[in-house]
Amino acid sequence: MEKKILVAYFSCSGVTARVAHELAAAAGADLYEIKPAQPYTAADLNWTDANSRSSREMKDEGSRPAIADGVDLAKYDVVFVGFPIWWGIAPRIIETFLERYDFAGKTVVPFCTSGGSGVGRTDSVLHKLCPPSVQWKPCKRLSAVATQKELGAYVASLDL
Repeated sequence: MEKKILVAYFSCSGVTARVAHELAAAAGADLYEIKPAQPYTAADLNWTDANSRSSREMKDEGSRPAIADGVDLAKYDVVFVGFPIWWGIAPRIIETFLERYDFAGKTVVPFCTSGGSGVGRTDSVLHKLCPPSVQWKPCKRLSAVATQKELGAYVASLDL
C-alpha cells in the first residue's frame, strides 16, 4: 500500500515555500501552506526589534498565532512539516498547527530552512506536542537551494 503524503509548510520569505514545493514534487505529495490568520508584515518579522510581533511571539512559549484555514489530515499517513528557524526553534504557528490536528498514528517529518542556524531545540519542543502514537522523524535542515533530486534522496532515506 502506498502511503498518502502531505507537505505542510509555513514561509514568510519564500525560501521554505520553494523547498516545500520541491519536496512535495519529489515525494509525490500534496501541498498545504500554513497561513497565519493575520499575515506578517516586514515590521512584524524584524527580529532585531524586541517589540516586533515575531520577537514577542517567540519570547512567549504560550503564544499560538491563529491559522487562516484548515486541511483534512485524516487522509494522510505521513505529514512533512516545514518552517524557517526562528530563535533556534520553529515559529510558534507550527505549535498551533501541531496542537490543532490529530496526528495519532501518523508519521511526522519536520524540516526547516535557515540562513545559518541549525535545528536547535526544534525536536524537543515540537515532538512533545504530538500524541505518543506518532512516529517522529528527526528535524532536518534543508538547503534553500536543494534540488528535487536531492530531496528525493532524502525522502528515500526516511524509510517511510
